[in-house]
Amino acid sequence: MENLLNFTRLELANWLEKKGIRPFRAGQVFKWVYLKDTDQFEQMTDVGKEMRAMLNSAFVISRLELESSQKSADTTEKFLFRLEDGQHIESVLIPERDHYTLCVSSQVGCARNCRFCLTAKGKLRRNLEVSEIVSQVRDIRHILESRSEAEGKRLSNIVFMGMGEPLDNYGNLLKSLEIILDTDFGLKFSARRVTVSTCGLIPEITRLGEDTEVNLAISLNATDNETRSRLMPVNNRYPLEDLLEACRTFSMKPRNKITFEYILIKGINDTPEDAHRLVKLLRPIKAKVNLIPFNEHPESEFKRPDSNVIQRFLQILLDKKMTAIIRKSKGDDILAACGQLRAKLINTS
Repeated sequence: MENLLNFTRLELANWLEKKGIRPFRAGQVFKWVYLKDTDQFEQMTDVGKEMRAMLNSAFVISRLELESSQKSADTTEKFLFRLEDGQHIESVLIPERDHYTLCVSSQVGCARNCRFCLTAKGKLRRNLEVSEIVSQVRDIRHILESRSEAEGKRLSNIVFMGMGEPLDNYGNLLKSLEIILDTDFGLKFSARRVTVSTCGLIPEITRLGEDTEVNLAISLNATDNETRSRLMPVNNRYPLEDLLEACRTFSMKPRNKITFEYILIKGINDTPEDAHRLVKLLRPIKAKVNLIPFNEHPESEFKRPDSNVIQRFLQILLDKKMTAIIRKSKGDDILAACGQLRAKLINTS
C-alpha cells in the first residue's frame, strides 16, 4: 500500500476524483492527518464509511521509527530515525527563546563531498521520499505536543539544513514544501519561516525562487574560487561568480534577504582579506551573513579559529554596513551542530 504522506492535497484530490469522489474530500482527509494528527482512517468521522474503507485499503498513514534521541546541555535535541529500508537519518530540534526550529534532512547521506561536513563521509545512499521529509516535521511536532515542558512554545521554523543537499532532491523537496506550507489543511507553516539551504546548485536555485516563496540560504564558506573548490567540489561546476549572479537575480519578496552561511575555518578562510572580499562579493546582493565558527569533530583536520579572529572578521563586516551575526553553535556536544550530522551511515550496508 502507498503512504498517504507521499501525496500532496492536489494529488489526493485527483486520486479521489478518479474514484468518483468529489475532490474537496482531500481537504477533509488532510485536516485529520496534519491538523488533528490522526493515523487511523476510522477516526475520520466526517468522511463516509465507504470512503474510509476505500482509503484504508489503498493507503497507510505511517510515522518514522524513532531509534534514539539525545539532548544537549543547551537542550538542543537530536533524533535518530530508522527508515523502512534500514537506513538512518537525523533531525535536530533547536530551542529558541519563544519557539522551536527544526533542522530537517532531505537525503540519506550526501553526494556533494564538502570537506568540512561529517555527513559527506557516508556518501549518498538515496533521496528521501516526500513522506520521510514531511514525517520529520509531523512526528517531532507530535512529540513536542505530548511534552508538558513544551507548553507555550511551538514548532514554528523549519530549516532544510540537515543531512543531504535539498536541491539534489528537488521534486520531493517541492512536494514536501507544498504540504508544509499548506495553510488550510497541511502543516500550516509560513513561507517566511521556512529556509532551504544549498551548496550552490544554480539551476535549482533559480527554480526555487520561481516555484516557492521560502527563504534561501547559500553555504558559501570562501571568497575565491580556489579555496571554495578545495572546500566544496560543487564550485568546480558552479563557480563563485556564476553563483553570486544567480543570487543577485533570485526571485524573492522585496524585504527578503538571502542568507550566506560562512563557516570560519582556522587558517583557511578567516583572514581580514577574506572579510573584505566577502563584503565586496555580497555588496550587489540583498544579503545577510551568518558566520559559523567551525564545529570541530575527530574526523576532520580543520580547526575553529581563535575568538579574537572570529570577532575581527565580524567587525570588518559590520564596519562595512553588512548585516552579519556570529551564529551560536548549538548541540555540538552531541554532534548535532552544523556539519556534524551523520546518523549510522558508515555502519549501514
